[in-house]
This record gives sequence, structure tokens and C-alpha cells, in this order.
Amino acid sequence: MREAKRGYKEAARVGNREEEARWANEIGDIHKRRGEYIEALRWLRIDYEISSKHLPQKQLLPTCQSIGEVYLRLNRLKEALVYQKKHLQLAKDSDDLIEQQRASTQLGRTYHEIFTETESDHNAMRNAKKYFKSAMKLARTLKENPTCMKSGFFLKEFIDAHNNIGMLEMDLDNYEGAEKMLLQGLKICNEEEVGEYDDARSRLHHNLGYLYTELREWGKAREHIEKDILICKKIGHLQGEAKGFINLAELHHRVQKHGDAIRCYETALDTARHLEDEDALVNQINRNIETVKKASKVLEELKKDEQKLKRLMRIICDARGTANERKHLLEQNILLDGLIEKACMIFAWPKHLEFAKRKKNVASELCDKEKLSDSYLVIGESYLKLRNFCKARKWYMKSWNVYRSIGDLEGQALVKINIGQVLDTSGDWISALEAFEEVQGKLLSVQMTALDNMHYSHMIRFDNVDEARKLQLDIQNLKSLLKEGVLNDQHSDYCSETETGGNSPESNCHISASQTSSDSSRSIPSLPGHVEEFDEDAPLASLVCLSKNSRKTKTSRSDPHVVRANITSGIVQDFSRGLKNLWCGLNINKQSQDLPQSSDSRDILSASMPIHIEESICSFKCKSPIFVADNGVDVGSLSDVGVPIASKSAPSESMLNGYPVPVRFQQSQDCACFDPLVNNHHKIKFKLGHDTLCVDLSPFIEDDKLNIELVKVEVACSYFLQLLEQKRSKGLLPVIGCMKTSGTVLCSSEPVVDFEHHVNEDVMIEVVVDEWVPKRLMKSYIDSCEKLSEPVNMHLLKKLYNLEVSEDEVIISDCGLQDVSISPFLNALQAHKTLAVLDISHNSLGNETIEKIQQIFNSSNQKYGGLTLDLHCNRFGPTALFQICECSVLYARLEVLNLSGNRLTDSCSSYLSAILENCKVLFSLNIEQCSITSRTIERVAAAISFDSVLSHLSIGKNNPISGNAIVSLLTKLQSLKRFSELSLSGIRINKPAINSLCQLAQSSSLTVLKLGGTYIGSDGVIKLNETVGTGLQELVRLDLSYCGLKSHDFPRVCQNLILLGGILELNIAGNSIGQEGCNALRSALIDPGCSLKSLILENCQLGLEGIIRIIQALADNESLEELRLAENTNSFKETTLLNSDAVETTNAICEVNNENDGLEVADSEDETTREERPILSGPDASCASSCQRNSFMDRHIQDICEAIISSRNLQLLDLSRNKFSEEAIDTMYAAWSSSRCDVKGSKHVGKDVVHFFVDGSNCCAKKPCCRRD
Repeated sequence: MREAKRGYKEAARVGNREEEARWANEIGDIHKRRGEYIEALRWLRIDYEISSKHLPQKQLLPTCQSIGEVYLRLNRLKEALVYQKKHLQLAKDSDDLIEQQRASTQLGRTYHEIFTETESDHNAMRNAKKYFKSAMKLARTLKENPTCMKSGFFLKEFIDAHNNIGMLEMDLDNYEGAEKMLLQGLKICNEEEVGEYDDARSRLHHNLGYLYTELREWGKAREHIEKDILICKKIGHLQGEAKGFINLAELHHRVQKHGDAIRCYETALDTARHLEDEDALVNQINRNIETVKKASKVLEELKKDEQKLKRLMRIICDARGTANERKHLLEQNILLDGLIEKACMIFAWPKHLEFAKRKKNVASELCDKEKLSDSYLVIGESYLKLRNFCKARKWYMKSWNVYRSIGDLEGQALVKINIGQVLDTSGDWISALEAFEEVQGKLLSVQMTALDNMHYSHMIRFDNVDEARKLQLDIQNLKSLLKEGVLNDQHSDYCSETETGGNSPESNCHISASQTSSDSSRSIPSLPGHVEEFDEDAPLASLVCLSKNSRKTKTSRSDPHVVRANITSGIVQDFSRGLKNLWCGLNINKQSQDLPQSSDSRDILSASMPIHIEESICSFKCKSPIFVADNGVDVGSLSDVGVPIASKSAPSESMLNGYPVPVRFQQSQDCACFDPLVNNHHKIKFKLGHDTLCVDLSPFIEDDKLNIELVKVEVACSYFLQLLEQKRSKGLLPVIGCMKTSGTVLCSSEPVVDFEHHVNEDVMIEVVVDEWVPKRLMKSYIDSCEKLSEPVNMHLLKKLYNLEVSEDEVIISDCGLQDVSISPFLNALQAHKTLAVLDISHNSLGNETIEKIQQIFNSSNQKYGGLTLDLHCNRFGPTALFQICECSVLYARLEVLNLSGNRLTDSCSSYLSAILENCKVLFSLNIEQCSITSRTIERVAAAISFDSVLSHLSIGKNNPISGNAIVSLLTKLQSLKRFSELSLSGIRINKPAINSLCQLAQSSSLTVLKLGGTYIGSDGVIKLNETVGTGLQELVRLDLSYCGLKSHDFPRVCQNLILLGGILELNIAGNSIGQEGCNALRSALIDPGCSLKSLILENCQLGLEGIIRIIQALADNESLEELRLAENTNSFKETTLLNSDAVETTNAICEVNNENDGLEVADSEDETTREERPILSGPDASCASSCQRNSFMDRHIQDICEAIISSRNLQLLDLSRNKFSEEAIDTMYAAWSSSRCDVKGSKHVGKDVVHFFVDGSNCCAKKPCCRRD
């Protein structure tokens, strides 16, 4: 790089334009290879400007080619096409075949990228295919032309052409053609003796690895992916290496090896972070890691549900022939629906097939043909995903025959579409199209899906543009019909059971059943206990005849695939992020968005709610043409099982003394809450003076305890909200002292059971008001809502009621606000005038809100006095800072500005400079996680003057930031007299930056230093500690999490920390402390000079023994109050022995993870699945005997309990994600609650959460980013 820049400067000095352009192109190419695309673009533009002005037109060829490639890597596709087309035109004008081949290849890649992003751009697909084929033809000509001096060079281009066409065929789901093309490329490599570690081979191996993953040939996939990674490592291709590990992670994810998948993603993440401008790649990897973690949780839930299924099967065996048999079978059917759903979500298709077969057996025992046909449909999907197309078609036909026998037209149509999917996937495209065409004329709801798939077939499979265009018009017309409600009219005239209307009692009964159950048909599985209309006590034999003659009429069937996904919509929508985007999701979402909403209030989670499935960063995306895919499977009819699903009502009933409250004051709710506590409402009457009101207490029940303090806030706000306007005009709100029932004062954390003993429907709770306080801003906000006819945001109202802050401190974080919904509040704020703190963090606010806030400050008479402006975690962009710069009032008042978590980008650099230069009293600036780079940091450093009062600066979690930029900033901070707090979390720090950091620590009075994720290593930490120890600093908080500390260096690190003294909070999470480091840390905690109040040791590989020793060390420690030991027992031995259920499910895990190509479940309809066989216990059925497990647990849990009892000063203990069993947690909590001194011990135990704390301390209530010191 230095040589290239010297050459450029010399050429510019002597005026040699050709050399100047060449060196600029060379520098740009170096930056491009490093992944520094923005800098590369800058130099290439210099090259373009020089070449276009001073050089012959032919000199622009390599320039246009390079700029087009950089734009492509930056995903700026329109700009890439401009330069690539110019490149091709210039090549044609100069008759240069070599450049024509390069330009055609690039154009093909860009159009391919457009096609994969839009997923339906037929022209992009055709152009990609056209240019790829043209590039292959030109490469073959150049390779075989003996007169071409560079024919040998174009061997690689010829191989790449095979790779590109193979890649395109994969995207079109033509796996056979893709495999043939890619293997041909490898054959050419071998025949032409291309080097073993050539990059052309790596691309072929990469795509073959992905292809065989889709074909479920795991061995071949892994072989090719590992070869790809090895080649990229050898040639130093970081981007290719990262994508190779992403492919490997995807492979592990497909076979449910989630731990291996996460490790591969983390390796890819470390590699990608070395690339300057690959933020999109890094962000997508992070999202994929979260996806796999959620998949791992789903797998755990699946294993637990599988155990429940086994227990239920044993109960059914005992209940054979009794009145309870049918009830238990229905419960088993519901449980199997959930297992099928979870298996589908994590791609565990062998398990999916196993559960589907069992569902078929249950449906047979229930004598329910509808459930039986649904189960056949699910079995067919299992075989489809396992790529056993013959059996998939066989089971789909079974399903179709049963649907036809019961007259279910929609079911028949769905099966035809699924058969079309089988035929299309197996390569019989003509028969697939015929299957889709057979659906035409059926129900409109299914016809939409059929039209979408026909459109795909004509557009992609047959390249029939005219027919595809006609079908697109039909789809649009059908959408219009659906919007106009024609679908409802059609449903009302249709009866699936009888073709004659009739006036018989049976007919009338059927119609009635249809009217009451049509909306819930094929909807959310019911809870046990909510069963069908049949007599549960009747023996099964008596229902055989009834099931034939008394089927319910079904007028409408919501799409089963969308319904299945929406059963747990929150999980599916998050879980689907990062996974392959399937054409099915696109088609069915289109249909779902256009279906009319059901008027039934119970049908909140209906098929009309679309599912958004985003695509993964895995190099290439699969677009299956038919809607029956990974995000869809019919979970079976529930026409026999009704589920009352109530939408979550507003906490307060809209009545006060018998008068209705205006609708505008009722709280709006976003969605239904499928929770037993909500379905079993705790609506209680409260008496406040002469007024009464009803409040739903369900939202305030946690861990079967009632939070009285939250109830007080709810009652106070609801009371004020429902007052008549004349009573509300004074703006006085009640401060509730206590609440009584039958003379008994309700205590905080009241157990729900005890509470229900106090209260019944006939008794009201008496509210005792201590005083009335004015809340002018609350009143103004409610009045503004009434004026604008906007609903009151109850979350915001409770925030304004906060009695711990003055009305000058406005904190409305995390209220779900947007630019529109916050308008009433901003109007109220304008009338409020005075303001010292404005916190609107954790909302979805944009630049429009900032513009209004600027107007509020400009119109205010308050020209002086400190102001805190907290805007973090919103949707503000760079121009939001422009509004701050334009507000002269802020120049004199702004002291704290928190902008973290907003996408400001480098466009904000000039605004930040202006703020630092003009806001003379600004002492705290937080710009963490704002997508800024070195350029902004350098502008910030330049804007800091020596007389600045800046004392707090946070710039962490921004990438890429170079070491030079960090050094410049730290050098500038050394000149500040008051600087005391610095956060560099998540920024890689090199040695020069560490030296500058040490100089800053020596010259400044640092009290807080956050270096989490900087990977400064043991040497850097020791050097920093020694520097701090020699100065006058008094560090209070030190964050060294994920800094790469090793166990053998940790004794010295601990010794330096002890010598340093005065540290109150220490975070060393994510470092490999191990047993050696654990001993050193234990010695530090025992030392009388230890002043720590908070210690975080999460994910430090302490092991169970280490956890025990750390807690034991606190026996004589009087300072430590908070200890976090989450995720420290990760070894298989420990997790197996700690979790009493883990041994029992080991075999199930192995079956899921060791899936292979030949795996097949017995296909007989009368087979006995594994769960029906006798369940073994003892040494032969588990990895460790129960005696060994119990001995291990008893000994170690007892040691932990004794250590907890001895650590009496500890106020918070975090033992989350250590795989403790429920029994062990209860035992430890008993030790905790019995040993706290004068305070009451409490716990917060949930999924992945085990917190023990004392009253008065919040274990996880406040987000780390919202902490104020």
C-alpha cells in the first residue's frame, strides 16, 4: 500500500496522468481485497475522473469493471449496472472479447442478485441467464483460441462460468442441472490440473456444499464445505472463509446440532469483523446466531413435550375402554400438533414424520375422518421434506381420497397444490402445472394460491411471459374480489356435507354448527379441558356411527400453513429470521394479506395475519415455487375441539359508577394474549371514595404473586382517566397508601392463592388515599388525546405518574410510541414549558418527532439550566442531529446527549462536530451502536477543544473503526481536565491504541472504563492495570468482558486488580478463567482489601466446582452485593448430571442429530412407533444411572446451598443457564430465603433465568443501556 501511494504521489507530481490513474486503480484494488469498499470506491473514482478527462476511452475499461464490482459488493445494484453496462459497451466498441467476457460475468452476477432480492423479477432472471451464458460462450472461445495469448488465463473464467450457471440453477430449484454444471466445473479443474488451492475450486466447493445441504446429503455437503474453507484459509480469502463457515453452520443447523452451528457462526463472525465494510455480513451472522439459539430452545421444548407425550400414552393405556379414553386421546392429538409444529420449525423432519404417523394412529382411534385426512397431509409433507417423492405423493393421494369422501372441497384443493409441489420438486414441471390448474374453479381462498404457483411455473419453469402476464391480471382481479367480500358470500352458500339444502333437523343442526365453528375451524389448538361438543363420557365404540353421520359442516378453512405458523406467531416470526426464504412464504402471505378479517373477536390469531420470513446470509437463497414448504404444515382439524380465545382487554373496565367511559379513553391493545392468567381474568372491584371501578389484575401476577405496588399505580391512573372532565380539571391524582379487604391490608408480593381467599366477587377492595398530588402534564396529555381523538397510551400515562421524579423530568421510555402516536404528548409538552430531562428511548420514533421537539425548545422561555436528552434506541437518522444543531437554546442547556442505538451513519459526522463545538456545557455524549466508522470518530476528535467540559464519552459497538482513529481520539481526550468515563466496548483495539489508552489512564482521573469485547488480551489488561495503579485514578467500574483473558494469566490480573483497589463493579464475563483463574479470583474475594460490590462472571468456564468455590469465598466478604454466575456449567457431563430430564432424553437427541441419507420411518399404516413400546429404565436406557446422578446432585447442590447460606451480605445471585433442575433450584432458593439477614428473599425463575435477590433490589428490571450512574 505504501509503495502504491508513493507511486501515485510521484505520478501526480510529474503530471503523468496514465500512471496516476493506474496507481489509483491499484490502491482501490488493494482496499477492495481488504474489504474496505468505501475507501476503494474513493480511489477508483479518482481513477475514473482522470481516465475520462485525460486518457483514451479504452483506458476506462478496467476502471468501469472495478467500480461496478465494488458497487455490487456494497449491494448498490442500480449504480453497479450503470458502470457494468458502460464497461460492456466500451468492450464491444473496442472489439475486446476479454473485457466483454468480464463485463458479461459481472452483469450476470448483478442481475442474479436483483433476482434473489426481489424473488419475482422475471426480467432480472432472464438477464442473469443471458449474460451468464454469454460469458461462458466467450470464455470457451478465448480458452480454445490458440491465437489468444491469454487463453490459459481464461481457463479460470471458463470454470467460473460453470459455477455461475450452476448457482442460478440452484436458485431456480433445478438441483439436478445445478449439480451437473458444478461437477463439470470440478472436472475441468482436474483435467486442466488447476491448483489444489485455487480460488476457482473454492467457489465450486462452496456451491456444491450448499447444494448437497438442500439435497440432505450431509456427508457430501460437509466434504465440499470443508474443502472450501481450507482453500480460503490457504489463499487468505477472508470473505470466502466467513461464508464457508456460514454454510457449515447452516448444515449443522439443519441436523439440529445447534451448538456446532453457533460455534461456526462465531468463527465466521470473527473472520468477517476483519473486513472493513462487511457490516451487512456481520449483522446477518449475528441475526443467524440468535435464530439458532431460538431453535435450540425450541428443541429443548420439543424434548420436554415428548416426555409429556410418553406419560400421556401410559395414561391412555390405563384408560382403555373407560369414559376418559376419548378425552385423553384428544389431549394427545393436541400435544402431537404442538410437536409437529416444533419439529417443522427446526427442520427435524424425521421427528416430524414420527409425530405425524402417531397423529394418524390417534385420528384412527378417534374415528375422525377429518383428523385422519389432515394427518395424511402432514405425513405427505414429511416425506416431501425428506425428498422421498414417491411416498409423499402416495400419502397426499390418501389424504385427497378421504377429503373427497367427506366432501371437503378445500381439503382436496390443498392436496392438489401439494401434489403439484411434489411434481415440481421432482422435476415433472408439466404435471405440476396441470395439478395447479385443476384447483381453478374451487374455493377462492385456495384458488389464489394456485394462481400464484401457476404464475411461478409459467414465469420461471417455462419462460412463458405472455401467460405469466395474464395470470398476474387474474391474481389482481381475484384480490379485488376478495377485498369486496365476495369470498364471504360464496362461503355462506356452500355446505360440504350435503348437496341439498333440506329443512331436516339434521341439516339445520349442521348449519348451526357451521355458523358457530367456521371461524375457528383449523385454528389454534385448544387447551386440555376445552373439548368438543360430543359427550366425553361416551365410549369410543359408540361414536363410530356418530362420526359418520354427524360431521360438522365447514364453510371456510383458513390456510393450514399460515395458521400453524401463527399459533406461536411471536416465535415463528423471530425464528424464521436468518433462515432460507421460501417462495411459499411469499405466495401465502399475499393471500393472507388480502383475506377479509374475521368478525369473531376470538379469532385474533387468524390466517389473515401475514408471516414475514427474511432470508439468511448463506451465500445463495432457495425459492421453492409452491406454498407448502418449511413454514407450513397442517396441524389438523380442530372442528371437534373449541378454544375460547379472548383478546387481552384493557386493564380497567370502561365503567365508573354505572356510566360508560368514552371510547377515546380506553386503552388500545395490540394483540391477544394466549395465557391462562389472561383467560382466567382476575377482575376485582375497587372503591375509592364514593367511586368504584373494576381492574383486571392479570398483568400484575408474576410467579403466582400479586405485585401490589403496580396495582396501586394502575388503580390511580385508571381512576383519573375515567373521571368526568369537571373533576379532572384540577389535575390532582391520588397517592394510594394501602388497600384493604375485610379489614386486612393487602401486602406487597401477595400470593395469588392468599389473595383469592381475601377477595370474592361480592367484596370490594377499599383504597386508602394518603394525599392528592398535581400532575399537570398527565392532565394535559389526556386533554390532548381527547382533542385529537387519539387513544390514551396507558404505558405512557403510568410513566408520567411516577412519583419518584419531578414533573421537570419526563421519562417515557419503552412505551411503543411512533411519530403519530406521540403527537398528543408533544402538544402537552409544549404547554408544559419547563423541562430538565427528556427520555424518549426505546420507542420507534423518527426525525419528525425531533423536529417537533426542536420547536418545543425554541418556543420555551427556559433559556438556561441543565438539560438531559436521551434519544437512544429509536429510528433517528443523521438529519435528526441537524434539528439539534438548529436549536440555539440547546447550545446553552444541553449537558447529556444519548444517541446510541440509532442508525446515524457517517452522514452525521458534521452535525456531531457542530454539537461538540457549540454546546459548551455538554459533558456526556453516547454514540454507541450508531453505524459510524473511523471517519466520524476522527471528526469527533477534531471537534473536541482543550477547554471542553466533556467527561463521559461512549463510542462502542461501531465498526469499522481503525486503530489510528482511536489513537487520535484518545490523544485529544488526554488534554481534557475533567474526563472520567470512557466506553470502547466492541471495538478491536491494537497495540498503539492500548498505549494511548494507558497514557489517558495516567493523565486523567478515570472512574469508569468499559473495554468489553475489545480483545486487548492479558498483556493489554496487565499493562493497563499497572498504569492505572501508578496514577491518581480511582476506578469505580471496570468492564473487561470478552477481552481474551486466559486462565494461566489470570492470577497476575487478579493480583493487579487487588493492588489497584477501589473498584466497585467488575465485569470479566466471557473470558476463559477456568479452574486456575477461579482459584486466583477466590483469593481476591477473600482478601480484606476487596471493595467490590458487583462481580459479573458469566460464561467464564468455571464449572460447577468453580461456582461453589466462588460463592464459598463470600463467607467473610462484607462488600460484594451482586454476583452473576450464569452459563458456567457447559460441559456435557455436568449438564447431563445436573438436569434430571437430560439422561432420559439423550437417545432422542442422538436420533435427531445423527440423521443420515438413508433414514426412513416405517410406512405401514399399522406400525407401532417407538413411544408405544415399553419404556426401559435403569443403566441400559440411559448414559448414567439414577444413583450416580442423585449422588452427584446431592453432594454439589448441598455444597452450593451451604455456600449461599454463608454469603449473608449477598443481595443478588444470578445462576441462569447452568442447567439446574427445578428441584435443585427450589433447594437453593430455600437456602437463599432462609439466610438473608433482615430482608425478605425473592426469586425470579423462568426459562433461562434463575435469579435470587432480596426485596428492594431489581434483578433484571432495567436494561443495561438505560442505567444512569
